[in-house]
Amino acid sequence: MSKTFAQLGVPESIVAALKERGITEPFEIQSATIADALAGRDVCGRAPTGSGKTLAFGVPLVVRVEVADPHKPRGLVLAPTRELAEQISKELRTFAGATRARIATAYGGVGYGPQLKALRRGVDILVACPGRLEDLIERRDVDLSEVNQVVLDEADRMADMGFMPAVRRLLDQTSDDRQTVLFSATLDGDVAKLTKQYQRNPVHHSVGNETPDISKAEHLFWNVPKDERMQTAADAVNAVSPAIIFCRTRRGSDRLAKQLERAGVDAAPIHGGRSQGQRSRALASFAKGKVQALVATDVAARGIHVDGVASVVHYDPPEDLKAYVHRSGRTARAGSGGVVVSLLQPDQVRDAKRIKKSLGITGDLTGPNPGLLTGHSEAKTASPRPRTEKPAPKPKSTGQKRDGSQKQRSRREQDSRQNDGRGSKRVPRGGRNNTSRRAS
Repeated sequence: MSKTFAQLGVPESIVAALKERGITEPFEIQSATIADALAGRDVCGRAPTGSGKTLAFGVPLVVRVEVADPHKPRGLVLAPTRELAEQISKELRTFAGATRARIATAYGGVGYGPQLKALRRGVDILVACPGRLEDLIERRDVDLSEVNQVVLDEADRMADMGFMPAVRRLLDQTSDDRQTVLFSATLDGDVAKLTKQYQRNPVHHSVGNETPDISKAEHLFWNVPKDERMQTAADAVNAVSPAIIFCRTRRGSDRLAKQLERAGVDAAPIHGGRSQGQRSRALASFAKGKVQALVATDVAARGIHVDGVASVVHYDPPEDLKAYVHRSGRTARAGSGGVVVSLLQPDQVRDAKRIKKSLGITGDLTGPNPGLLTGHSEAKTASPRPRTEKPAPKPKSTGQKRDGSQKQRSRREQDSRQNDGRGSKRVPRGGRNNTSRRAS
């Protein structure tokens, strides 16, 4: 029988706050890690998305964090995407009120104003994406020297997105006596190097599968001429939705979303070039069923956390086996079924066959047959939007000039928009665990 939150050492005020949300029993990863993290030990956890990691690191962080001076946070959570950073901060706030811990976010794609205002007031826990955080440090709006609790969430995704050099630079600016908690779906490669370099005798805990289980989805491979791909994708979404459609580039995502709209499919693009407001609205509309399909790039899709995705369409083929698995893993979750459709051109067939063989996927490469999808018993279906005639687009002006006010941003700010998308010792708050940072 698993321990309760109280038996794990969680203060009664936080236990009560969790109970108000209907959370009374810890998930596996929470039972495994909370006591060690509360004791101040470094933790290295392997757990998939949706396993309850945020509470696993969030509860000890909120309990132990100390009061911060302006511009000098004491706790830091690094996340690879804007959406994940916002999700973490919202989760922490649901129970942080019991301790009065001050929490703020810092990520690209939005203005600096609210972030600077929070930092001036003082932030105990800063949830940030690497790109924007480095920008704020360069502006001298943030000083990490008093950070003595660090959480690296979804470290494998930060590695995939090229953030590891920035993560190392940021960790080097924190206190030498910090507690470092790391969570990742995989613990190899760059993540293993990071653990070895920046954690001290970490306690290892592992739950769930290392990769998404895509065996419950039906996988279809269709040979589709290039000029028929858009209509085939539209037919597939109209047959089974909500859907996520993967494109290789931002421009391709924008173009396909517009084409799908003209074909009668409610679609919204989501990628690093979109503002945070646009991305948030697209996700909210998708979650509410107002949008049938999200048209996403791989990088942006790594930060999407939505349930009930009925189908995945590989409009552009994935770059490798790992990308195919992560893309396809967006559907057929939590016991539900789903369908994965790959739209292939002749020069892409060989790679598709290699993926099928490696994953043990059965079924022949066929021509497009959206009719097969309508009988997919597990997937949710949505009625397509009535098609309406739209006026022809106005011809583009040949003499239009680029707005001169759009100046080139710094490299890190570009990175934060693409991928975020980017003191003296103080007395702890009353009632908080004041034990040593590390166990011998």
